Amino acid sequence: MGLYMDRHDVVGATPEDLAQAHIQDVAIQDKYGVRYLTYWFDPHAQTVFCLAEAPNAEAAQRVHQESHGLVANRIIDVDPNVMSNFLGTIEESRPGDLLAESALRTILFTDMEGSTALNQLIGDARAMDVLRGHDKIIRDALATSGGREVKHTGDGLMASFASVVRAAECSIKIQQEFAAHRDPELNGSIRVRIGLAAGEPVTEHDDLFGAAVQLSSRICGAAEPATILASSTVRDLAIGKTFEWVEPREMSLRGFEEAVRVYNLRWA
Repeated sequence: MGLYMDRHDVVGATPEDLAQAHIQDVAIQDKYGVRYLTYWFDPHAQTVFCLAEAPNAEAAQRVHQESHGLVANRIIDVDPNVMSNFLGTIEESRPGDLLAESALRTILFTDMEGSTALNQLIGDARAMDVLRGHDKIIRDALATSGGREVKHTGDGLMASFASVVRAAECSIKIQQEFAAHRDPELNGSIRVRIGLAAGEPVTEHDDLFGAAVQLSSRICGAAEPATILASSTVRDLAIGKTFEWVEPREMSLRGFEEAVRVYNLRWA
């Protein structure tokens, strides 16, 4: 059995419509050896994502087609560990539950300035002490902001947030903590870059958060040390909050055909 996520564009659908469709899926799923676990419905974007255990993608599609005819625009097989890292613990929904939760996630990347030369500068053992302190500051901020660590990148971390606001708040907290922290090994503060981007689970490249992950990574790499750089999507989704977005500009980033509009998030 594999784990599959599909995406539907459901213009005009209501939470009640999707709850009824889920009931219809569950009613016949055993016929095809499928188990629909849950779904996410974003009324604003008019999209729904379904998650199912199935012998193959075709079986999952057949359930949709026979039960209500709402076949998916796209379906991909996903790694359960990757799914958990991005979306959190998957709780199986009960047929009839009205779900109206966006599957959109904000992706955060951090990168420590000068990490490559750190070992040569202060030695391996002392460099490891610096990195452990660096990791603790970021992980403590994630723990208090609702972020989920996806992976450690050696000189930074990648994390996922269900809330754009929480991701921005966490980024600010990280920078403030690093600014206040005087590392004895460096005789000063650790400086990190932070990149933020947001996206839905299934991208045009049939990858889980592929475009959002790549964009966040590229934005992080383009940021100046001790700054927070975010995509325009992040800024737009956080509109109306108390954040201060400055220095809007267009950037050409590797892997993206069109220029990307980015903003600095003021944290000091």
